[in-house]
Formats: sequence, structure tokens, C-alpha cells
Amino acid sequence: MQKKINIQNKRARFEYEILDKYVAGMVLTGTEIKSIRLSKARITDSFCEFNEQGELFSINMFIEEYLYGNAYNHKPKSARKLLLNKKELKKLNKEVQTGGLTIVPLRMFINDKGLAKLEIALCRGKKLYDKRQTIKDRDHKISLDRIKKSY
Repeated sequence: MQKKINIQNKRARFEYEILDKYVAGMVLTGTEIKSIRLSKARITDSFCEFNEQGELFSINMFIEEYLYGNAYNHKPKSARKLLLNKKELKKLNKEVQTGGLTIVPLRMFINDKGLAKLEIALCRGKKLYDKRQTIKDRDHKISLDRIKKSY
């Protein structure tokens, strides 16, 4: 039985208002997927960008070098191509260019077939008062859970 890999970007849900979610495949080399299977990756500072050809890339994603890799090891912070349908790519590109929205990775996981997937979201940045409301709601939920637990 293989252990579940679920690398999350908790900061994204605090910083951004999520409008739409997509699951994208990633183009990886052999040592990158081995590092991901060992949970040696971070997506907290990463974001997604389109290039001139209309392809979507994940920028600033950190995948640690594979410990047992040799001369053919990968670079930890390189741009990695994301795989989506043409229709989804066109829709995302249009939204980013016209709406001023950003694409942020939410979580990285390995599916049942053993392929690495990245859940990305079309997001709008939150204002300061929205962040305060999020903190306030979280505190209320914690206090309610404490009260329920005592009864």
C-alpha cells in the first residue's frame, strides 16, 4: 500500500478568494517524481503563468533534489509545464488577461494511477478586511468546538 501524498498550500486560501478549481497534470522528470513521492516539495510561494505560446507553467514551485540522484538530478526551482485541455487553457488565459485574476496552486497529490497532479485555482486577491473576517470566523469555530466538547 502506497502512502498518500497531499502537499497543500494553506496560505492560498487565506490570501485569495477562490473562484474556480482545475486539476492539471505536470510534466516532470524521473528525479522530480521520486522527490514528490517522498513529500519533498513545497508550493506555498508558487503561482502559474502563461507563456507566449499559450502554455501554462507553474513558477517558483520547489521540489527538493532527489537524495540518491547523480549528475542527472533536476533543478529545485524550475518552471514546470502544466497539462490542461485547450478549452480550459483558453478560458483561464482570457480570465487572467481581462479580469486581473491570478492562478494559484492549492495542492499537489498523486492519483490512483501514480501520476502527479496539481490542483490549481483561479483566484482574486482578498482585501485586508476580508482576511480579518476569515480570522474571526476561524476563532468562532474553534470556540464553538471547545464548548461542544465540554458537553
